[in-house]
Amino acid sequence: MSDQETMTAAYVTRPGPADEIRVGRLPVPEPGSSEVLVKVLALAVNHVDTFVRSGAYRTRLPYPFIIGRDLVGTAVAAAPGFAPGDLVWCNSLGLDGRQGSFSEYAVVPADRLYHLPGGVDPENAVASLHTAATAYLGLFEEAGLRVGETIVVTGAGGGVGTATVQLAAAAGARVIATAREEDFDWCRRCGADEVVDYHDPDMYPEIAKLAPDGVDVFWDNAGLHHLEQTVPLLALGGRMVILAGLRAAPVLPVGQLYTRNASLRGFVISNAGVTELAAAATAINHLLARGTLVSRIGMRLPLTEAARSHRLQEGAEQHRLRGRIVVLP
Repeated sequence: MSDQETMTAAYVTRPGPADEIRVGRLPVPEPGSSEVLVKVLALAVNHVDTFVRSGAYRTRLPYPFIIGRDLVGTAVAAAPGFAPGDLVWCNSLGLDGRQGSFSEYAVVPADRLYHLPGGVDPENAVASLHTAATAYLGLFEEAGLRVGETIVVTGAGGGVGTATVQLAAAAGARVIATAREEDFDWCRRCGADEVVDYHDPDMYPEIAKLAPDGVDVFWDNAGLHHLEQTVPLLALGGRMVILAGLRAAPVLPVGQLYTRNASLRGFVISNAGVTELAAAATAINHLLARGTLVSRIGMRLPLTEAARSHRLQEGAEQHRLRGRIVVLP
């Protein structure tokens, strides 16, 4: 494509609230020798997208900066490993100097682009990419989850929680999920063995009853950080993976932690390298092809409503949004 051609894109010119997002015409990007131009078919909104846009998560950004990190689309031209028309996906744009995905066309580094298995619905796929990769790397690279272990997944009705329950159950773990009552059936369908209401004031004693020998992995996806209640739930050698709470400063019961040989592990997928992401992509494609990785889609919006998609994501709990927000260019 010539550099005179333009496309519709959602972008910001500085960090700030969702109202800073503009939708307008920008030049279609030209791919470099190790990049692939992709025509975008479907996009998804993630919490980290809002952190990057607002400046809460500090990273190098080119301005005007196209928001977003995930996409499913088709390769436009031939490139090493890709042919025109190939269905492809990426879940690591919009960070560390890379432009984002919320546009009609996106340039993707070839080592961050993966083929989408045939017959997979692009919308279900794009809704699963970020969450499933987060779950895969957090569970197996960080927590070292093993067959037969007991894992607690907090906020299991949400996007990352849903994927975590599915991957942990598929790996042969016993899954205790916390969720609101209306999400109980969904969590069980995803593979949870037990579900506890996270509004129950006795939630932690209930988990202790369900796991009398302790919890091997505690997946802190809800950002509650009740460490004084959760660390004592850990088994000997237990691992807690913390994925939320940018400004949280909870009290840590150190004695309860070290006497269990337990550990707290912070994790964000944005720090993952191309090798780790490729390993996650292989697992994701396997599950997508089998039809065992599914996401609830709570809302579909056009690209022109990108700002609204971020406002909804930031207020998902207040809006009682059940499922992922998918954006279609």
